[in-house]
Amino acid sequence: QAHRGPPGHECSRPGAVTERTAVEDLLRVLAPQALGVLVRRYGDFADAEDAVQEALLAAARQWPAEGLPDNPRGWLIAVAARRLTDLRRSDEARRRREDLAALREPAVPPVVSGEDDSLRLLFLCCHPALTAGSAIPLTLRAVGGLTTAEIARAFLVPEATMAQRISRAKQRIKGSDVPFRMPGADEWAERLRSVLHVLYLIFNEGYAASSGAHVARSDLSGEAIRLTRSLHASLPGDPEVAGLLAMMLLTDARRPARTGPDGELVPLAAQDRALWDQALIAEGVALISAALPRGAVGEYQLQAAIAAVHDEAATAEETDWPQILALYGLLERMTGNPMVRLNRAIAAAMVDGPAAGLRLLTELDGRLAGHHRLAAVRAHLLEMAGDVDGAIANYRTAAGRTSSLAERTYLMTQASRLSASHA
Repeated sequence: QAHRGPPGHECSRPGAVTERTAVEDLLRVLAPQALGVLVRRYGDFADAEDAVQEALLAAARQWPAEGLPDNPRGWLIAVAARRLTDLRRSDEARRRREDLAALREPAVPPVVSGEDDSLRLLFLCCHPALTAGSAIPLTLRAVGGLTTAEIARAFLVPEATMAQRISRAKQRIKGSDVPFRMPGADEWAERLRSVLHVLYLIFNEGYAASSGAHVARSDLSGEAIRLTRSLHASLPGDPEVAGLLAMMLLTDARRPARTGPDGELVPLAAQDRALWDQALIAEGVALISAALPRGAVGEYQLQAAIAAVHDEAATAEETDWPQILALYGLLERMTGNPMVRLNRAIAAAMVDGPAAGLRLLTELDGRLAGHHRLAAVRAHLLEMAGDVDGAIANYRTAAGRTSSLAERTYLMTQASRLSASHA
């Protein structure tokens, strides 16, 4: 991230590494808030983003050495606003300001209430000049703080392709005559769909980090839950908003059991369910139970229903796999998402045997070629089928493809376990 500058002299002090980490965590939370204020105030995303990045760099240098200011958020906004003012003094920026002056953002519609600038920024970034395929990656960068590589993995495209997509999105906004503003009534439904997708992807990256040494990034999943709670408070009657929040809560409830004593990954079937957060499960079940009868069922409600079936099983053996398989069938027909089919293959194997799941996987060899999860699931199903050599080979293939050190360790451990038992 831009605010993760090179370590300075302060890192030689005892506790300086902890201080720097605390500052980085704080800046991750404050960055989208500052960007939201500047975009709303000045209407120029690209310049506002540059200004906020410079303010983050200044904070990363000064705060660990000098201590936090009394109002860190206000400090960041003030420094970024001064930098933005400097940027806008050029002739080109002045002309742009004059052009935008007549297009100032109208008042925020009452449908998004409160003072959550990060939530507002979600809607602002889903700009009408952009397709959802461009707006969502841009928003993940601005609000979620995800790297281009992390976003590329979420969209199953090369990093260079995603970098070009984000760059083109910024240029398209800059070249359009449409200001950053909250959506009108005719834009609301489409903009909300993009916002929900962004929140979903931020949560996923937080719950199951696609890179790095740790299984999860609780800062990201926690922020996704916070923003979705805020959105649900503004739209309590929207069943898909409720479904997304329920899915997050029901999934996050398992987080205490997802890692072992040394931070190693623990798969769902092996988790100590006594560690699951029962309060989150109860809240999630209540949300999805209330949302499902309201009308047309959407993809987030289906995902929440699947999570609820898992969470309500007292043991892994008591999981209602036929119901999960049926729900995944509905979800796949609704979305066509290859990752849904991957999960459906696991459910099919649990209901009809590993051969049924492996048949579904053959249809993904083109769409998910080279993805570590395809190899990992195939390894699991081959192990279920008794093909130990095939399972070992696929566990090793999956380990070589993942960017997550925790996943790699888990997959290599499975391969070693099978190799030892097969010797």
